[in-house]
Amino acid sequence: MNYKPIIIVAGEPNSIFLEIFFKSLKQYKCKSPLIIIVSQKLLEGQMKKLRFNFKINCIDKDFNKFNELDNKKINLINVNYKFERCFEKISDKSNNYIKKTFEIALEILDKNKFSKLINGPISKKHFLKGKSLGITEYLAKKTKKENKVVMLIYNKKLSVSPITTHLALKNVHKHISKQKIYTHVELITEFYKKNFNKKPKIAITGLNPHCESNFNKCEEDLIIKPAIKNLKSKNFTIKGPFSADTIFMEENLKNFDVIVGMYHDQVLSPAKTLFGFDAINITLGLPFIRISPDHGPNTKMLGKNTSNPKSLIEALKFLNK
Repeated sequence: MNYKPIIIVAGEPNSIFLEIFFKSLKQYKCKSPLIIIVSQKLLEGQMKKLRFNFKINCIDKDFNKFNELDNKKINLINVNYKFERCFEKISDKSNNYIKKTFEIALEILDKNKFSKLINGPISKKHFLKGKSLGITEYLAKKTKKENKVVMLIYNKKLSVSPITTHLALKNVHKHISKQKIYTHVELITEFYKKNFNKKPKIAITGLNPHCESNFNKCEEDLIIKPAIKNLKSKNFTIKGPFSADTIFMEENLKNFDVIVGMYHDQVLSPAKTLFGFDAINITLGLPFIRISPDHGPNTKMLGKNTSNPKSLIEALKFLNK
């Protein structure tokens, strides 16, 4: 069986990603060829400090035999990083480097018609600087899919998806619309049908506590309920709106495959409480499958060699087919 390559962007150089990458290589034997886009000096420096020992196979972005690669060595596309000291503080110094790694990845994916991308975490504060809410939106803009993508935090027992992502809470209500709810339900349903041959059972939360407010017109009445009614008429398996303070109770969870919430922490906080690192962040709607391990740069853990690689391993398992 010919396994398609997985392109990996290492992301923020001063993060725990390379540590969990090394651990993943030790703990999981991926059949799909892995190609990591990263500074060679940075990778070698962290490998030495963290006491890992892998051989490196240097290739370039125009390499024409990607499908013939294996994982006996780390397949690396080198991007020079000016500040090569390991475990510095995160700053704007790495922005051009990170941008270059994503540009190379997108070029390889497009040119070779590959469909699998994993990226390590980046600093939204330093790299995105308010130009995009997150890498989900950054990649949507780069691939001309703005407002047509969905963040899905996937776990085989229960997945969650926020209608709005990295927004200040005071702005959430301004960015909820019927069209966004339609896009979420349609893309999530398509994803489950394609990957698991099943029609997912989806729950939708309300925005306000107990799905109501003291105002005459609330988002539940104006947007969420009409959107659910419309989707039901099109035979999507959807229920709601549910109060967010009870939908994650055990007796409710067994009834759904996915819970769609109105804002980031409304669904991600309970999901992480339930599953820890056993979840992966999948972007739906791009020309390729993009997955990010469900953790940030985690600078407090830099160099300690104690980070859990489970989320990256789950990402590799999902794409290794």
